[in-house]
Amino acid sequence: MNLKIILKVLGLLLLVEGTAMLITLIVALVHAENDVPAFLISSGINLGVGGVFVALGHNAKRKIGKREGFIIVTLVWVVFSLFGCFPYMLSNAIPSFTDAFFETMSGFSTTGSSVLNHIEALPHGILFWRSITQWLGGMGIIVLSLAILPVFGIGGMQLFAAEVPGPVPDKVSPRIAQTAKTLWAIYLLFTFVETMLLWLGGMSFFDAICHSFTTMATGGFSTKQASIAHWSSPFIQYVITFFMFLAGTNFTLSYLAIKGKFSAVFKDEEFRFYVLIIVAFTAIISVGLYLSSSAGGELVFREALFQVVSIVTTTGYATSDYLTWAPVLTMFIFALFFFGGSAGSTGGGIKIMRIVILAKNGYYELKRLIHPRAVIPVKFNKKSVDTKVITNVLAFFMLYLVIFFLSSIVFTLIEPDMESSMGAVATSLGNIGPGLGSVGPAETFAHISPPGKWFLSFLMLLGRLELFTVLVLFAPSFWKE
Repeated sequence: MNLKIILKVLGLLLLVEGTAMLITLIVALVHAENDVPAFLISSGINLGVGGVFVALGHNAKRKIGKREGFIIVTLVWVVFSLFGCFPYMLSNAIPSFTDAFFETMSGFSTTGSSVLNHIEALPHGILFWRSITQWLGGMGIIVLSLAILPVFGIGGMQLFAAEVPGPVPDKVSPRIAQTAKTLWAIYLLFTFVETMLLWLGGMSFFDAICHSFTTMATGGFSTKQASIAHWSSPFIQYVITFFMFLAGTNFTLSYLAIKGKFSAVFKDEEFRFYVLIIVAFTAIISVGLYLSSSAGGELVFREALFQVVSIVTTTGYATSDYLTWAPVLTMFIFALFFFGGSAGSTGGGIKIMRIVILAKNGYYELKRLIHPRAVIPVKFNKKSVDTKVITNVLAFFMLYLVIFFLSSIVFTLIEPDMESSMGAVATSLGNIGPGLGSVGPAETFAHISPPGKWFLSFLMLLGRLELFTVLVLFAPSFWKE
């Protein structure tokens, strides 16, 4: 195993995290609050350790094999969360190491679950750091590295394959580094446009940029305890809804749309199902809310649309508490916990592509029973899906459900309430944020015991890296030569 390249890549990425802390330090200095020393010390630690790792990895062989790729990707999220929790502890915003790690892992994994109960009381630097952890985690620290590592003569296809969410990683350019740069350019563009629109809509510039960071990352951290419900402005809520929708769309399609190839976007099967799911669930919940409340039609539609898009893209923002809705409507929201955004988006969850392939395979299996001699391939976007991909999707789906059910049972030993346990596990595994019961949209995870927070942190990592990348490390055969 090429240990030197692992250290070198981790070191380079710690330098990136240290630089992000320096940027946050500027925010803290501008507002002249008590978190300045915390970011100064934290950035120094990151840059120092990162420099040591790079030095230890000097003269490393440039090749990154599949094994090194899986190890690096998993370690990056753990190491980033370990070093990223220093600002919280040193500023005393979150004194507990367990709570600080949970908040940081929730940030980098773009889950959005929080232990904080008085968000508005936090210094601006800490609020900005919460947002930037999600922004970096959204497109993927590894994808960021793909744009940087070639400068140091390090290739990264194995990293891209391990990190990019979805059954098959899409490349918008033949060169992997160029792909990463293109994706990040789109990500930056969308973040900038949303920031300007939110600022024009009445948010402060600070709030606008923080929410743009967490919207494009489908993360859901807010600078307000009430989340987006703090702003009653329809304009702000519709803008955020639109950019959540974009963030949950395959970024390859965004690239094609920017290039003017709209027909290719609407021909994409996953995109059509993504839109269909949002439209169908919004319609059902809108009708349910209209019949069960006295709110006006536009408000009902806006709340339903916002919450459906927020959950299906795994962003986790809230404009209302869906636990106060009729139970059947809450169950519809809970069902969305298992959908997720498109493959190649910043969203978590199972992913729409996998659900479409599963549904098609199930339907065609019935046809094969009726016509046993017929050759009926599963097609996606008018192309036959390789049997290896179908097997992978079936394995992922079954593994996802097994992990959900077993984790829910285990978590009942920590959180005796079954509804809360299932909600906490589903929201962590799907990287969503709010759950059910005592961890609903109006609550926090502060009351969960330390073992529970570590368990949920592991599920966040597992969900963000789509199960196999992490679980393969526990296979004895993985470590054999």
